Amino acid sequence: MIKKVFFFIFAFLLVSFQVEAQEFSELDKSPMDIIEFPSSISQTNKLARILYSRPQLRGRDVSTLVPDGKLWRLGANEATELTLYSDMKLNDKSIPAGSYTLYAIPAENKMTIIINSATHVWGVYSYKKENDITRITVPLVEVDELLEVFSMAFEAKGNGFHLHMGWGHFRVAVPFVK
Repeated sequence: MIKKVFFFIFAFLLVSFQVEAQEFSELDKSPMDIIEFPSSISQTNKLARILYSRPQLRGRDVSTLVPDGKLWRLGANEATELTLYSDMKLNDKSIPAGSYTLYAIPAENKMTIIINSATHVWGVYSYKKENDITRITVPLVEVDELLEVFSMAFEAKGNGFHLHMGWGHFRVAVPFVK
């Protein structure tokens, strides 16, 4: 009996020590986020989902973090992932339902949005233009309101949605049509 009690106490202390010894990583400086359209809980009418990381300015300037004319992953860390649950159109180009990577090339007063067939990629390092499904150039608008954290949001528009993106004083909207 004493052996059983001793064994139980020893096993408990061993497990307790291992639990306390576990180290957890700190919070990511650019946390991952997900948005869906529509945002209701029902999965039957979903049109799109975006998985992206949200960098913060922390006193830095957007133009130094995302220079004009340079390919950008639309966030931080892994490249931004777009999933379409229905066939959609962007700039009159049909995009079949599926998963894609979103990239952008900012320029003065405009931004080129790229939908690329490669998925599960880090940053822009493995980007290949031949994998582009389509590109669209949209106005890049400067506003007074400062947005500290890179953000994305969907807005219902007619027979589709607009994907809004903003960071710092810059905003852009990308029109998707069903």
